Amino acid sequence: MGTGRGFGKTILIGDQFVLWEIPAVPAAIPFQTVCTVERLSVGEGWTLEDNRIEVPGYKAAKHDDSIVSFNRMVEVMNLDLKKDPIKITVAGDLLAGSGVGASAAICVSFARACNEEFNLGMDILRINHVAWEGEFGYHGLPSGVDNTVSTYGGVIEYQIRAGVKQFKRIHLAKPVEVVLGNSGVTANTAALKGFLEEQERDNPGLFTGRVDAIRGQVERLKTALSAGDYDETGRVMNENHRILVDMGISHEKLVYLCDLANSLGATGAKVTGAGRGGYMVALTPGKELQDKVASTFEAEGIAVIRATIGGKPTDDTQFQIFE
Repeated sequence: MGTGRGFGKTILIGDQFVLWEIPAVPAAIPFQTVCTVERLSVGEGWTLEDNRIEVPGYKAAKHDDSIVSFNRMVEVMNLDLKKDPIKITVAGDLLAGSGVGASAAICVSFARACNEEFNLGMDILRINHVAWEGEFGYHGLPSGVDNTVSTYGGVIEYQIRAGVKQFKRIHLAKPVEVVLGNSGVTANTAALKGFLEEQERDNPGLFTGRVDAIRGQVERLKTALSAGDYDETGRVMNENHRILVDMGISHEKLVYLCDLANSLGATGAKVTGAGRGGYMVALTPGKELQDKVASTFEAEGIAVIRATIGGKPTDDTQFQIFE
């Protein structure tokens, strides 16, 4: 039996525009999907037992996507499941929902489990590639940002230039706490690219101006985050979220949660992931502030993830980027 793991993530800025060559700053969170793959003595193909905790309805909404994803990864890894049928079991402490890299985590964990069970000899670059292939089932054309941070962990800067995917580690002076709050809305990530392309086509000047503003915000956020300036980091997150709201990428529930988090003392808050549902992320330096925001959300029935970015265990050596 082979076992593999993949991190969940939050994205502090930029991910909706990665395909427009805007950098993104994603961070792994210390919650993971764990996958086991075991060979069966009878039958053919694969079966799935999905024991992940979920936002209600998420797994059903993504059922057909997951079939496409697993089949694509099986093909890419050249597995003969007529000869060696398998049972896939997924679990772990990452809540399955839009906006925390749930699909990437399942793809990364499956690739790692197959690598171990079938002795495929894949290195970390190949694991990441297989997971990216699996993401096609969920995202149409995936940017690669989610599977990369799920594979490598830590806080990274991710960018596509002339079709080449590039990423490097962002070193934080110290770990920082965040709160992720779930809107309860399962978003259709695959539709995002077309939604933005329509805006670009209908008003290219406005679209270009917004994208250029976001490019500048990414640079400011990277500098502030690396320096441990969480007030400035939060300001940039708030500015970015206002642009996303204007572009229709947020959601009224996410706006409410971001405003609530800021009113409680968060230094900044914004939609994370593709948007129009899923999660928001609030920057809440210090355990006391993190608990204040998270507890208030929970009192309103909001599903919450308390996480720390930029520290153990998401910087474990097996996930390091080779620089």
